[in-house]
Amino acid sequence: MIKSELTIIAAASTNNVIGFDNRLIWNIPKDLKRFKNLTQGHSVIMGRKTFESLPSPLPNRRNIVITRNKDYSPEGIEVFRNIEDAIYECKDDQQPFIIGGGEIYSQTINLVDKIELTRVYKDYQGDAFFPEIPINKFELVNELVNYLDDDSNMKYSFLTYIKK
Repeated sequence: MIKSELTIIAAASTNNVIGFDNRLIWNIPKDLKRFKNLTQGHSVIMGRKTFESLPSPLPNRRNIVITRNKDYSPEGIEVFRNIEDAIYECKDDQQPFIIGGGEIYSQTINLVDKIELTRVYKDYQGDAFFPEIPINKFELVNELVNYLDDDSNMKYSFLTYIKK
């Protein structure tokens, strides 16, 4: 059995908003490219709403969806009723990723080894939120500041936290 490094990957505003009406609020191409590069070839674990916000299962990844709906079975995904079973099923993946949404992040933030967070330095209105990172359990080990290459010049950072 491989030792897995269970990782949350997310993008959140300064007030921890991650989405509104089952959609991302911002368009940050470098963040989407980073997400793709980090998660490709790995398992991605998500809630049903997150999966339904995607146009299709994410290519070159094992798509795992958590839902209580026993009849849910779209093509191209594996369905689990709880997060524990989904994580166990990924035991042979060196770095499975938790990709959302808010409820799944809240259920797993104390279980993960690493957090890859894109912090968007602006407050937004939303209906899905990222939980507070328990700073007593995680240490910030890398920060890369970026600015959106458009008229907004919006600031965001790629932050990497590891469990202490």
